[in-house]
Amino acid sequence: MLEIRMTAGGKLDTSILDAAGPLRGEGLFGLQNQQLSDTLARFRLPGWRIRQLQAALYTQRVASLDQITTWPKELREQVSAAGFRAGLPEIAETFRSTDGTERYLIACADGQTVETVWMPDGDGAEDDDSSTHLEPGAPAGRTWTRSTICVSSQIGCAVNCQFCLTAKLGIIRNLSPGEIAGQVAAVLNRHQAEPGRDRISLVFMGMGEPFLNYDAFMDAVRLLAGPMGVPESRMTVSTSGIVPGILRFAGEPVRPHLAISLNAPNDAVREGIMPITRKWAIADVIDAVRKVPLRPRERITFEYVLLAGVNDQPRHADEVVKLVRRANFPAKINLIAWNPGPDVPFAMPDPQAVARFQQRLRAADVPAFIRRPRGRDIYAACGQLSKTRDRSPRESE
Repeated sequence: MLEIRMTAGGKLDTSILDAAGPLRGEGLFGLQNQQLSDTLARFRLPGWRIRQLQAALYTQRVASLDQITTWPKELREQVSAAGFRAGLPEIAETFRSTDGTERYLIACADGQTVETVWMPDGDGAEDDDSSTHLEPGAPAGRTWTRSTICVSSQIGCAVNCQFCLTAKLGIIRNLSPGEIAGQVAAVLNRHQAEPGRDRISLVFMGMGEPFLNYDAFMDAVRLLAGPMGVPESRMTVSTSGIVPGILRFAGEPVRPHLAISLNAPNDAVREGIMPITRKWAIADVIDAVRKVPLRPRERITFEYVLLAGVNDQPRHADEVVKLVRRANFPAKINLIAWNPGPDVPFAMPDPQAVARFQQRLRAADVPAFIRRPRGRDIYAACGQLSKTRDRSPRESE
């Protein structure tokens, strides 16, 4: 059962989740400059040493303090002997799809795992980034021209969307900023990818609801957009419609693009598949989104998972057109044919129904794009992340 509470100051109360939060231990990855300085205060390091450490952690993405070549060996040994470590998360298992997508179980310090997905060349919904050339300086043998990393913000999820396998896990705990940004670092290292040189996009659409782990999520965004070098214009965060989170997000000076997981044309249909609608109706969500100041040419994305016989009929498309027009802000629709999972009582829509839905939206001048399913055979597609181990072919290296 979804329980969302508010503090007296109007912010999300996530104390229940925080109480079961991650064990940071002595890992340094995830700490900002001042936090690094405070954590290592006993060593009385000058500011330039802290900046060297930050560069090693977030630009070079070192896995061990021994790899910080800008530090003398004696200092590395002293910090390690005191129990500190780099703290970059490690990929515990890899599952590779026939389409090139990779799904990872990434190990956390407390023994939990979280899922992250690598999608070479995206999923067809990146309509404003259609480059097909390899970037200068790309490693020899590179076959992909751009890639998208799908990042998790929680282990499990509390929102309980009825069509999503992650919902069956319930909420296990929040991820720390280092565990969120660390997923990106681990995947970049695996593929020798470099933000700034390679076209890397991030979508916070993995396990969990980012706005129910708001502070850690935004701290991770600041790390990613700052020392890790991923432009905010290359990031998108998806929310099921956490209104207080959207309102906080509207005031952020550095923020990703915003996507709303809509999935229904009206509250009646949406409540049946997304119980959170009982807390915040579609109109409440849209009112909050209107507060988000959009950049030039920026659009809000509405994500729409098509479920056969539930929300995929022409009349539903017509209602979506009216909804977008009432919203009165620049928007696009990403259509997602439902990806099946065990014990989830829905059916995939007919491909012709998906095409008709898109055509009906476009005929009304609503930009609509069909997201190509990536990694469906390894349970890596939208709505399939559930820490699955035994239904996917393991990679052989």
